[in-house]
Amino acid sequence: MAGVWSVLRMGNITRGASSTGEVNADSSVKGSEDDIVVVLRDYPSPDVSEPIYRMGEKLRLIAKEAYWWKVRCVRTQNENYIPQSHAAKVYHGWLYEGVERQKAEELLSLPGNRVGSFMIRESAKERGLYSLSVKHRIVKHYRIFRLDNSWYYISPRLTFQCLEDMVNHYCDFADGLCCALTTPCLSEMTPPSDAPPGPPPVVMRRNFDWKKIDRRQLVSTEPCSENAVSYGVRNSIAAYLSFSGNQNPAQTRAQSRKKKSKSLYALPENAIENIDYEDDF
Repeated sequence: MAGVWSVLRMGNITRGASSTGEVNADSSVKGSEDDIVVVLRDYPSPDVSEPIYRMGEKLRLIAKEAYWWKVRCVRTQNENYIPQSHAAKVYHGWLYEGVERQKAEELLSLPGNRVGSFMIRESAKERGLYSLSVKHRIVKHYRIFRLDNSWYYISPRLTFQCLEDMVNHYCDFADGLCCALTTPCLSEMTPPSDAPPGPPPVVMRRNFDWKKIDRRQLVSTEPCSENAVSYGVRNSIAAYLSFSGNQNPAQTRAQSRKKKSKSLYALPENAIENIDYEDDF
């Protein structure tokens, strides 16, 4: 029950959670990743003794005991205790709970991360507030806003029903970000071969070809998981068509000829101004 209530509190993370906060029991909203934590700082401190756990190390949560967590190291399978303040829960491989801006930069700067490595992190100060952190030349941070209908967006011209749809979209297109998302933070720090494999952290739809998409999928507003185009993108297309449908056809064709890009989602030159950089958590 604790895992379910955590999902309800955190809002629409995947398609398994509706905009009303109801969890679809038929979908694996959190699955077996429910007990994965990442070490935020060396423990014990190197000033005290040789650390048992190093920053960025992945652990499996076994039990919670007051301010301490009993954990098992994913790499060595050894069990021990770590203060709750020294670790953060991770869902889906990319959603970090209660990680601050500076700590996100430290984690993304660890070896094994590359350009496009990312995390979405929930504010440690206020639950339900999210930011996207991406490794580029430096680590960039983007505030994720939430509409009254519980949809999410970074740029107001493109909204998403859930964070999973947002991640999938920005894995295909940078669309105003510093770069396209590649792999979740620390995902390439894999356990030894004798350890049981875990589920993939996120579905990356690489080499996405719009020319191969059936036009009917673009205009469908049914929340069907088999559709190759995310529900948020389809809803944005429907909104675009509803607005453009009021224009004179000749005027619309003339405007289309003036556009340099063939994509509805081509980024205007000043679109980066619509992206809000995080500056306070």
